[in-house]
Amino acid sequence: MSESGRTPAITLVLGAIVSVQVGAAVAKTLFDDVGPTGTVLLRLAFAAIVLIAIWRPGLASLRGGRARDVVLFGVALAAMNTSFYLALDRIPLGIAVTLEFVGPLGVAFAASRHRLDLVWAALAASGILLLSPAPGGDLDALGSALALLAGAFWAAYIVLSARVGRSFAGGQGLALAMALATVLLLGPGIADGGEGLLEPGLLAAGFAVAMLSSAIPYSLELEALRRLAQGTFGVLMSLEPAVAATVGFLILDQGLAAREVVAITLVVVASAGALRTSPPPAEA
Repeated sequence: MSESGRTPAITLVLGAIVSVQVGAAVAKTLFDDVGPTGTVLLRLAFAAIVLIAIWRPGLASLRGGRARDVVLFGVALAAMNTSFYLALDRIPLGIAVTLEFVGPLGVAFAASRHRLDLVWAALAASGILLLSPAPGGDLDALGSALALLAGAFWAAYIVLSARVGRSFAGGQGLALAMALATVLLLGPGIADGGEGLLEPGLLAAGFAVAMLSSAIPYSLELEALRRLAQGTFGVLMSLEPAVAATVGFLILDQGLAAREVVAITLVVVASAGALRTSPPPAEA
């Protein structure tokens, strides 16, 4: 792919990053009313409704490996979002995203064939270690573990998203996977959210979260992954920690300690270095 073709794809990823972090900040404001799992249910349900209305996927297309990929994609979506929101309920947005980023960064380095990337990997690992909960420290250990778990599912999401994007036209595969993820979360989400899930104001906020955190960014990412190598996509997503920390400060009034700022900076710098040596996307 030419540079002129690669630039729009990078713009798609950057737009997805900003959208999803603003959506996460809005989602956190719903936790007191419908809980983290209830918020995830609202997010995925509204996103599924919109995507199905737009793409009108047919169940007849679910055969063999395509059906398996959609099921795995749906499970990854449900698990990734639930573990991340449970983490976000315990630790600041910028830290949660930085820890979660071990997933896409791992995908990026796995796709690399450059020795220099070992330096960037060490730099990123140093940043993540700086964020690791210290004994007697303020950072919640369970929240940190949940963020790391979300990162593992995020890695699976990147791989499966690329595979589903190549197998289905437009966003049909994404719509089917989002619907499955919604079904998987019906029980836990209703138990956590209760009657709050029926309040008009909370439903409106949930719809906004769905658009900002799911429908818009996932659609942008699917399109970008058709044009970018998985490794390139992974390191571009490294901007998430910096954007998340900025959004957390501006919207949620979440400040960061100097050590945490240094840690996030290390991860972003490592990713920028990895981007310079990442393999070019395959020709379309």
